[in-house]
Amino acid sequence: MDLFCTLQNKEYDVKTAIILRQSDPQQVKPGASLQLQCAVEGTSVSSSNMYWIRQAPGKGLEWLIYYYSPTDNNYASSIKGRFTASKDTSNFYIHMTDLRVDDTAVYYCARDTASETN
Repeated sequence: MDLFCTLQNKEYDVKTAIILRQSDPQQVKPGASLQLQCAVEGTSVSSSNMYWIRQAPGKGLEWLIYYYSPTDNNYASSIKGRFTASKDTSNFYIHMTDLRVDDTAVYYCARDTASETN
C-alpha cells in the first residue's frame, strides 16, 4: 500500500508580498523517508516562526511542528522522533522518516505573521 503526501498552500501578504511555495505532490511506500520543502519569498525564514500542519483525508487540520531554531521548536507527539524540521534563509523543510499509511495527508507550511512590539 502506498501513502500520498502533498503540499498545498500559498500565503500572500499584500503589504510585504510574502509568498510561500511548496513542493509538488509525492507518493512513497510505508517505511520510506521523504523531505518536503517550503520556499519563502519576500522575507527571511531565519527570523520567522514557522509551522508544519497536515490534513488527512476526511479529517481536520493537525498541527505538527512549531520551529524557530534548533533549540526553539516543538513537535506533536504523533510525529516526535520520526519527523524533524529545519530552515535556512529562504526555505523551510520537513524531514519525514519511517512513514506510515496514517501519515497520508496534505501538508501545509505556515509562517507566523504576528509582530511583537516592546
